[in-house]
Formats: sequence, structure tokens, C-alpha cells
Amino acid sequence: MKIKFKKNQSSDAIMLRSFLILITTIIISFSIITVVAVGHQLLETSRMNSTNIIKSLERTVIDGDHDWKQWRFNSTLNTSTSYVHVRNLRHHAKIKNYYSPETKRLLEIKPQKIFLIHGLYYRSKIGFLLYKTGKAKGIYYSLWIKLNSQFEILERVIIITAIILVLTLLTLPLYIRIVAQRLTGPLSQLTKSTETISLKKTQTTDKLPVPSSPTEVSQLATSFNRLLTNLYDKTEKEKVFVSNAAHELRTPIATIQSHVQLIQRHGTKHPEIINDSLSYIHQESNQMAKLIEELLTLSKVDKINLALKKYDLSMSLGKLTKELTLILPQKIAAQIPSGIFITAHQKSIEQILIILLNNASKYSPQNSKIELSLAKKSNLVIIEVADTGKGIANQDKKHIFERFYRANDIRGTISGTGLGLAIARQLAFLNQADLNVRDNIPQGTIFSLMFKNIN
Repeated sequence: MKIKFKKNQSSDAIMLRSFLILITTIIISFSIITVVAVGHQLLETSRMNSTNIIKSLERTVIDGDHDWKQWRFNSTLNTSTSYVHVRNLRHHAKIKNYYSPETKRLLEIKPQKIFLIHGLYYRSKIGFLLYKTGKAKGIYYSLWIKLNSQFEILERVIIITAIILVLTLLTLPLYIRIVAQRLTGPLSQLTKSTETISLKKTQTTDKLPVPSSPTEVSQLATSFNRLLTNLYDKTEKEKVFVSNAAHELRTPIATIQSHVQLIQRHGTKHPEIINDSLSYIHQESNQMAKLIEELLTLSKVDKINLALKKYDLSMSLGKLTKELTLILPQKIAAQIPSGIFITAHQKSIEQILIILLNNASKYSPQNSKIELSLAKKSNLVIIEVADTGKGIANQDKKHIFERFYRANDIRGTISGTGLGLAIARQLAFLNQADLNVRDNIPQGTIFSLMFKNIN
């Protein structure tokens, strides 16, 4: 049965493994290069020495014992590490071979040549030898130089590099772990805090701790806190939305139920109340149907992606104005120049304007005038709907695009669900347009729909 060991994939473990591999590779590579360079330099120095010795022998004609002894006396050659063999092949030479001390013993066993390195040999019980030859006036010279001292130097270099490697491998993990903890410690703390918050069964406004360093983790924590705040705000808005929807639905349902009970109890004895109750039931059911329809519309615009196409906005607004003039009690004063095109979703833009014009009509006197204007300024196209109604208080302006929001002074007095402007704002966003509100001086409100994507 095979046992598989899973590697630790934490940041500090990955960093430790990566740095250990990197540093070990660098040190081993550097050590090999150093050893080769030092070895090559020592070998070249020995070759230069052997060349000088051979040249010295070639300048000396060793043609007899006297010459050999004279050269030995004047030579500074270290006979404990160097071996010289002179072969005199002249016809008149009485002695053909001369050997420095221990040379004969050396040559009793033929040294073995080292592959790929010129002039390097190995002799058991002696070690590595550098071999050099020369010739002058019928006399042949052979020189063997022991490289024990050079190899001792090389051995020291290898030992030192090995010690450095071992010390590095022993101390590096501790150092890397300390650095990794400094880098990943805040991230680990961030993970633990995130896990703690995620395990809570109830939603809270808890925030993640923001470390001062490293910068990336600090930015990540800040971004997470911003995300948590947005999620919390969104959830709160959804709770308010559900609560408002339930309240808006509960009111017409309660009215319908009360009138049904009224008919059941007193309808037989007082048939005159039936028509009034049915009228109330019809009115409240229509309000509830309208609310449900707007809720469905709102849920759709939250999810859809609109296909934006270039179309004639002037023609579309002109047609829409004619249709609404027949429905709305107020007069619509339209200023729509021809030939203005935008890139947008025509049906949704018309829906926005229907919402704005209906709102203007709802909150304005029936004998007043609603102004609809279209203008092109530089690279902007602006549609404005202006009324002369009561206007919107400053404290309410920042809330009017929220779902179900209705100002206190109109709630219960003017029919509505508080969803129209929320739908209009979302549709404007999907069309890459801005929907804003401002006061109409001296009285009333102006809604502006601004397009930048006009080509």
C-alpha cells in the first residue's frame, strides 16, 4: 500500500522550499565553479613551473656525471616533489640514464594517465603527477611533479564551500521562516478573522483587522472591509425592501378583507354597502396589481442586459408626447429638435420618460404645465422633464431613487408605490445614462436624463 504525502502548500512553506532550492543551487553551482577555477589555476601554475624546469634542463648539456652533479648542485629543484629522468642518446655517452632521487622507484610502476586533462597522471601511493618532457642536442628530459600540495589547497577549498553550504542550509530555513512570518502572518490573521466572521449565524458589522504592513495585505483587508460594508448595506436594503413590500401589500389586502367581512355580515340587511365595498375592493386590488407588476419589473431590470442600438431619439420623444397628451390632465410643452440620435435601448428609455411624466403629473396641479425638452450640448444629449408642483425637500432628494421611499408629507395622500423612480434609475444605469434631480425655480422639480453614449 502506497502512502502519499501531501506537501504543505502554505505561503511560508512554499517560500521556504523555493528559497532552499534556489540558494542550494546557487551555492553548489558557485562551489563547482570555484573548485574548477582554483584547480585549473593550480594546474596551470604547476605547468609553468614544470616548463621552466625543462627549459633549465635543456640549457644544460648533461653529457656526463660531472654535468649531472653540477646541475644538481646549482638547481633549486625540490627533489621531494619533483622527479627528473635524463636520457643521453649520444653515441659517445658513457652513461645513458640519470635519475634524481626516488625517480627509479617512481617509474617501477607506470603512472596512469587522467582522461581529458593533458599531462596529468596518477600513481598509487604517490598521488597525482604532472608530466613534462623536453629535448636538446640528443638528450631527452622527463619531469614528474607531485601535485599533493595543490590538491591539499583544492581540498581545503572544497571543505570550506561544503561548510558554507551546510551552515547556509542550517540557518537559511530559520531566516526564511522569520521573513515569511512577517509577510504571511498578517494574511494568516486576516484568514482567521474572515473565518470567524463567516461562522457567525447572524449578520454583523464586524470588520477585518487592517495590518500596517505589508502593503498588499493592508490593501486586501481594506478592500474586504469595503466589500463587507457593501454586503451589509445591500442586505439591510433588501430587508427594508421586503419589509416595505410586505407593508404595501398588507394595506390593500387588509382593506379587501375588511370589506369582504363587511359584506358578509351586513350585505343582506344593507345591500347599499355592497357597491361601495366592491368599489374599494376594486381600487385596492388594482393598487396591489400595480405594485406586483412594478416589483416584477424591478426584479427584471436588476438582471437583464440591454442591447443598445442607435435610434432617432427626436422621433421617439415626439411620438411619446402625442400619446401621453391624450392621457395626462396637464398640458405637455415639448421642445424637441429633430435629428438627434443616441445609442440606447429605445423601449427602456421610453419607460423612463413615462415614469417621469406620470410623476410630474401626479404631483402637479391639473391646470399646470409640464415641460419636456431635448437638447444636444457638445458630446452630451440631455432630456429634461420639468413641473411646477410642490417640489421635493432637500432631505428627500438623496432618497427618492431608493425602493419604496416616499416622503412623509405625501405618504397616504397621493397614491403610489415608491418604485417608479427606482426602476427609472436602474434603467438609466443599464443605458449608460445619468438620472438626476434638481429644483425648478421658482417652484417645482426638474429631472434630467443625460446621455454620453450618443454615437
